[in-house]
Amino acid sequence: MNIEFDAYKQKLNDVKPALDDLANSLNIEGQKNELERLQAMQEAPGFWDNPEKSQKIVMQAKSAENKIETYKKMQSSWEDLMTICEMAEELDDDSMLDELKEGFEKLSSDMERCRLQTLLTGRYDSYNVLMSFQSGAGGTEAQDWCQMLYRMYTRWAEAHGYTYKIMDYQEGDEAGLKSANILIEGENAYGFLKGENGVHRLVRVSPFDANARRQTSFAAIEVIPDIQDDSNDVEIRAEDYEMQVFRSSGAGGQHINKTSSAVRLIHKATGIVVSCQTERSQFQNKENCLRMLRSKLVEIKEREHLDKISDIKGVQQKIEWGSQIRNYVFMPYTLVKDTRTGCETSNVNAVMDGALDPFINAYLTCAATGNWVTK
Repeated sequence: MNIEFDAYKQKLNDVKPALDDLANSLNIEGQKNELERLQAMQEAPGFWDNPEKSQKIVMQAKSAENKIETYKKMQSSWEDLMTICEMAEELDDDSMLDELKEGFEKLSSDMERCRLQTLLTGRYDSYNVLMSFQSGAGGTEAQDWCQMLYRMYTRWAEAHGYTYKIMDYQEGDEAGLKSANILIEGENAYGFLKGENGVHRLVRVSPFDANARRQTSFAAIEVIPDIQDDSNDVEIRAEDYEMQVFRSSGAGGQHINKTSSAVRLIHKATGIVVSCQTERSQFQNKENCLRMLRSKLVEIKEREHLDKISDIKGVQQKIEWGSQIRNYVFMPYTLVKDTRTGCETSNVNAVMDGALDPFINAYLTCAATGNWVTK
C-alpha cells in the first residue's frame, strides 16, 4: 500500500471536525428552514405584485440555496475521497493517487473559502460592490498602471463567477485609463473586496521610457458597498447636488456609448463627484450617479461613525508614497507584498491575472483577529 494514501486518509480524518464545524458556522439547518420559508412565500398568490420585494426574496432564497449546496458538495467530496483511500488500500492500486491529491486540494480550498465567508458579518458584506479606479500623478505611466489594476480585478471577478458592469470609463491620453467605475455583482462581493480599498504602488522599468529607467507609479482603488435606495440610510434631495450634463468623450470602444448624454453629480456639502456615461440615456446615467453617490455617503457615514450625512467632510485621498496598502515590484526583483498583512508572493504575473485570493484571505483573517503587521 502506498504510504501516501495513508497520509491522505489521516489528513481527511483531521479535517472532518473542521468540516462539521462549518455546518454550524454556516448555520446549514437554519438555512434549510429559511429556504423552505422563502420558497413558500414564492408560491403564494400575488407574490409578483411587488416586483422589488419579490426580487429580494428570490435573491435571499438563492443565497440560502447556494450555502446549502456548497456544504453538501464539500461533504460529498470528503466521502468520495475517503472512499478512494479505502478502495486503493483494498485493491493495492496507486493509479488513483493523482485524483486524490487534486480532490483534497480542492476540498481544502473550498473549506477555506467557506471559513472566510463566516467572517463576513458586516452590515454590507453580502452586498454588490462599486469599485473606482483613479490614476495617480505621472501621466501615461500611472494611467497604464491604473488599467492594469482594472484588468486584475475584472479577471478576479470573472474567475469567481461574479459579473461586472462598467459605470464610467475615462481613457488615458496615450494609453491606459485615467479613471473608471464598475459595479461587481454577486454574493459577498463587497465583503471579499473591501480590503482592496487604498493606494496601490507599482515599481517597474517603464515601457514608455526610451531610456528604460525604473519608475514608481501609484493608483487608488475605492471600494464601497452598492447600497440601494433606502430612506432609512440617506435621503438625497435635488438641492443637495449640482448636476452637469456633458457628451461622452474618449475613444472608448465598447466602454463608451458616444450617443448618450453623460452625467456628473457634485455633492455640495462634501464635494464628492460621481459621473456615468455608459448608459443609453441621460436618465439612466443620472440614476447610476445617484446610486454611487448614495453608496459613498452611507459608507463614509458608517465608517466614521457619524450621526448624520451632513457631518461628512470631504477629504481627498493622497495617491502617493507612504500611503500604499500594497506594493507590486516588477524590477529589479518580482514581489507583491501587502503592507498591512505581510502577505506576499513572487508570482507577479499570476497576481496581475487576478490571483488575489491569498491577499483577500489574509486581510479578512487579520481583520477578524486584529493581528496586523506593524509598519
